[in-house]
Amino acid sequence: MDIIVCIKQVPDTTEVKINPETNTLVREGVPSIVNPFDENAIEAALALKEQHGGKVTVITMGPPQAKEALKQAVAMGADEVYLVSDRAFAGSDTWATSYTLAQAIKKIGKYDLILCGKQAIDGDTAQVGPGIAEWLNIPQATFAVKIEVADNKAKVERMLEEENEIVEIPLPAVITVVKQINEPRMPSLKGMMKAKKSEIPTLSLADINGDPEKAGLKGSPTQVVKIFSPPAKGGGEMLTGEPADIAAGVVAKIKERKII
Repeated sequence: MDIIVCIKQVPDTTEVKINPETNTLVREGVPSIVNPFDENAIEAALALKEQHGGKVTVITMGPPQAKEALKQAVAMGADEVYLVSDRAFAGSDTWATSYTLAQAIKKIGKYDLILCGKQAIDGDTAQVGPGIAEWLNIPQATFAVKIEVADNKAKVERMLEEENEIVEIPLPAVITVVKQINEPRMPSLKGMMKAKKSEIPTLSLADINGDPEKAGLKGSPTQVVKIFSPPAKGGGEMLTGEPADIAAGVVAKIKERKII
């Protein structure tokens, strides 16, 4: 069973900085990590490989520094990794990103299943996984908390707001996973040694036969006009006493401020 996992290197959430001139994330000099949901996707792929055999290939689109994320995937047990990197990809929104990753997957070739984390913690859109499925014209299932594969089909338990649902889709397919699906394994010493020696192949726009009009800023119908932090709110007021007195006080404050 050949499984491809798409991951993303994201800024550590405690260190997010915005460039006020370009309205983009500042990545230089900012600590980066593998998107946590993507670690769950890697673990899910490795678990399926242990059950069914095959190969796990991990890819990421990003600047050269994203190689560190791929080395972590190797340390966890990935068989092959690819960095999809080119200045032509700069400024990609989720549409252009999913196109580029889909083209890279076509370049890599044979696959039975594509796994992604449900969303990246820096953008929180949850659009790239489904977008890849659309570009490849294959079925998809999102928010998976359990995956079973048999008879060239995937049985997926999806975590919804009120309850879970179980769906069955034919392979090949794209499945996005949530953190509840598993606990990602720690890299082994053997894996870390392998990662240290690994040469990470890089795929450019030309390598994946990409269309320049569909990649990067040119291929992004969504553009960020402005990013800013909301102003800090002033101090509030805590009402104390009996419930009836508190309720009366809240009503008085609302009337005082002419909200009603």
